[in-house]
Amino acid sequence: MAEITAAAVKALREKTDLPMMECKRALVDAGGDEDKAIEILREQYEKVAVKRAGNATSEGFVFTKVSEDGSEVAAVTMLCESAPVAGSEALAEFGNACVEQLLTGPGAESGEALMEQDNPAGGSLKEMFEGMVNKIREKIVIGQVARVAGSVGIYVHHDGKTGVLFQAEGEAKDSSVLRDVAMHIAAMRPTVATVDHVDSAAVEAERVRLTEEAKASGKPENIVEKIVDGRMKVYFREEAGVLTEQPFAKDDSKSVGQVLAENGLTAKDFTLLSVTE
Repeated sequence: MAEITAAAVKALREKTDLPMMECKRALVDAGGDEDKAIEILREQYEKVAVKRAGNATSEGFVFTKVSEDGSEVAAVTMLCESAPVAGSEALAEFGNACVEQLLTGPGAESGEALMEQDNPAGGSLKEMFEGMVNKIREKIVIGQVARVAGSVGIYVHHDGKTGVLFQAEGEAKDSSVLRDVAMHIAAMRPTVATVDHVDSAAVEAERVRLTEEAKASGKPENIVEKIVDGRMKVYFREEAGVLTEQPFAKDDSKSVGQVLAENGLTAKDFTLLSVTE
């Protein structure tokens, strides 16, 4: 059996960042061949992934990054099993590498697609991911990914579990309103950004129902229309969850739409990123 020196074990540990004893066992199994030992350690990742595949990922962290000129924003949600891992340096390093690649690379529609891309620091994100899982021994998943351009408000809750990218059109008189609306979205959880985003069939069905209800009360035709218009506003605000119709969280005397209009903006869309949803 090949002699496994302390220097060889140390060198392997520096390359893999895995525990000394695991590095030594891998070198023993590989007959002292470092390349084979690295392959053996990599195979351990597959065993960890299979063993923990069914585990719940109820913890995690939302990572965001803004381009240097402020024209684009990217966000990635990392999911894991435990709070210590969610706040770990290893997850932060991987999450930040993912969000940087998402922002500066060709883009990706899913975590799986992003994983196949390069690591901005060198190598691939997949290699970095496998090394991290091999070290942490916990199920880790890339959740939501988003990359948007234009006037964007960004908000990430202090615990890192909720993040929002709010897109608006126009030139903001006060750019802080973009973040304020993003914070509103995190707190109030609207379903869509504007009335135009609500399913047209659902809107028509609700209008018909309200019209029939108002007519049944014996009100004149011109009054029926006003009643229906008023109740549709309630529908959009409370049932359809339209952002622009909701009372603004920081000043509920105005709607979000009114606050945006006062600042030269109109709502375009938003992305809500959440570890728990």
